[in-house]
Amino acid sequence: MRFAVSLLMFICVASIVGTVLVQNQASSAYIDQFGPFWYAVFDKFSLWHVYNSWWFLLIMAFLVVSTGVCLTRNTPKMLRDAVSFREYVRVSSLRAFPHRVDFDTQAAPAEALGRVRQLLRGLGYSLKERQDGDGVLLAAKKGSANRLGYVFAHTALIVICIGGLLDSELLVRLQVWLGGKTPIVENMLISDVPPSGRLSINNPSFRSSMMVPEGGRAANAVVMVGDGALVQPIPFTLTLKKFIVDYYSTGMPSRFASEVEVRDPETGETFDKTIEVNEPLRYKGVTVYQSSFEDGGSAVTLRGYALRGTDVQPFELRGTVGKAAEPGKEAPPQLRDLRVDVTALRPINVEDLSGGAPKAPRDFAQNVAAVAGSAAGKKNEHLRNVGPSVEYRLVDASGQAHEFRNYMLPVQLDGFPVFLAGVRNNAGENYRYLRLPADDENSVAEFMRVRALLADPQARLEAARRFAEKNAPQGSDRQPLQTAAERALQTFSEGGLQAVAAFLQSNAPAAELERAADVVVRLIGATVGELRTMEREQAGLPPLPAEGEGAERAAMWSRVAVAALSDLLLYPAPVFFTLSDFKQVQASVFQVSRTPGKRVVYVGCLLLVLGVFSMFFIRDRRVWVWIAPGRDGAGSAVHAAMTSQRRTLDFHREFDRFKTALMRLKQ
Repeated sequence: MRFAVSLLMFICVASIVGTVLVQNQASSAYIDQFGPFWYAVFDKFSLWHVYNSWWFLLIMAFLVVSTGVCLTRNTPKMLRDAVSFREYVRVSSLRAFPHRVDFDTQAAPAEALGRVRQLLRGLGYSLKERQDGDGVLLAAKKGSANRLGYVFAHTALIVICIGGLLDSELLVRLQVWLGGKTPIVENMLISDVPPSGRLSINNPSFRSSMMVPEGGRAANAVVMVGDGALVQPIPFTLTLKKFIVDYYSTGMPSRFASEVEVRDPETGETFDKTIEVNEPLRYKGVTVYQSSFEDGGSAVTLRGYALRGTDVQPFELRGTVGKAAEPGKEAPPQLRDLRVDVTALRPINVEDLSGGAPKAPRDFAQNVAAVAGSAAGKKNEHLRNVGPSVEYRLVDASGQAHEFRNYMLPVQLDGFPVFLAGVRNNAGENYRYLRLPADDENSVAEFMRVRALLADPQARLEAARRFAEKNAPQGSDRQPLQTAAERALQTFSEGGLQAVAAFLQSNAPAAELERAADVVVRLIGATVGELRTMEREQAGLPPLPAEGEGAERAAMWSRVAVAALSDLLLYPAPVFFTLSDFKQVQASVFQVSRTPGKRVVYVGCLLLVLGVFSMFFIRDRRVWVWIAPGRDGAGSAVHAAMTSQRRTLDFHREFDRFKTALMRLKQ
């Protein structure tokens, strides 16, 4: 029994681990989350699939065997004890009981026997009499079902463990170990999977997943086995007619459901069913649960801008979520050596925009922009739906990749509309966000044209000349100011604010460094403003306001642009994409299972409830009353005793009531 309790505690600890740690994910996800070292440590114990690990199944098997042995050894003895009245107790033994009654009565033995018999039956006791010489022993018992509690509780543990084993991966793994099944580890169509990678449609137990896009149909699910997968056919075809998702005011999903059509290939029968969370489809012994939802291959149109050189002409890139997009002929040459994988489309993004304003200069690689973290589970005044976003990955010829998340619409941060562009090196990192100023058309087109002018030496020279012409004192030589502005603008264009800071540290006195930095940053902001003026002239746009609110807004645009232009030099991509259009296609993710052990577990739970109830709320009480003729043949001598497995306060009170009732026979 101690061994069984120890095994049960191991199972409880393992269940906690399996609840806290997300199970059955790809190995790469765990490596990104924990790192290679801890992944190797945790992988030794198969913590990624605790409930189907060899040691967990082995512990359950040992628990079944240990509890079974204990039950086999003790059940016959307990059942015999439950039906036994223990009627061979001697009078001398009764006198050793702590709860006993001894008295003499004037009633004849037969009369006393009748009264005691009536009393015990009135109290609910079962009786058995034994004649021993001149005396009679009444053996009574009540609550013998308490012994069944032990049997039920221990049987329940065995039944529940067997049910768990039936619904585990054990049967699937046995087919892999002994049945010649081989999990598929490479990408291939389900139709191309060989028989060794397919399970039988009559597989008695499985847990699998199935993703069906809107308008699509499926009759096969996928069972994950380690890092591979097996195809599990199901006895019907599921067609997703429509996927429904409702949202709270915060933008978080409040309900998602799938309207499906079920077709039985054997009979041709079809019927409609709405599958929701807690409202699964049950048909032919298979249960289909609504698990989650994903993108089913949405079509997206990206507008791209070159980030190197003086090219200002945008280009379009069409792609499908989950597939690689092919750059067109109008794409810049530097993009043709990259693969663009569109990985996700999120039509609704509820973000917490309480990060505050960034302080310039800041390194983009150290999280330059304000926070736009996921708002899941949060409820505060900073939550905003910032509109659709697209996620894509750029992969170069050597296989190096960076992941990007760009928002379709501008977001008001610190009182100014900006586009948020996120980047990270892998899925285990948080996105670091860059802010790009929005123009009057709510796009980044004007900013990208200014970037192209900044890369043009002739444009920088003209911007410096205009700046000197406007700011040099009247009648003085403008050339020194123009030269300073040109040098600052060139340094900024080549290395950003970091290069400017390095130049000042090398050439300005330490006491004057802060003042010099402030002057140079203002100078760069003003010359970038001149570049914007030149850009608007070339684009045929009206000039910027010279005063009032419009002038303040233009100055804010220049400040944001300066920070963004500096950060773009560290942006790990030669192009920048914005989401210009999309056509969303939803896909529903179902969990498909056949779990014969579920009913077995239900039976085990019922037995466990009965067992616990019997052990804790049914008290076994036994009473012996010995009635013999009194001394000199007059009256009767009565010797009684009561006992119980648990001598609680209730037992003491019950004995007092029994003693009081029995003493009335003395009269």
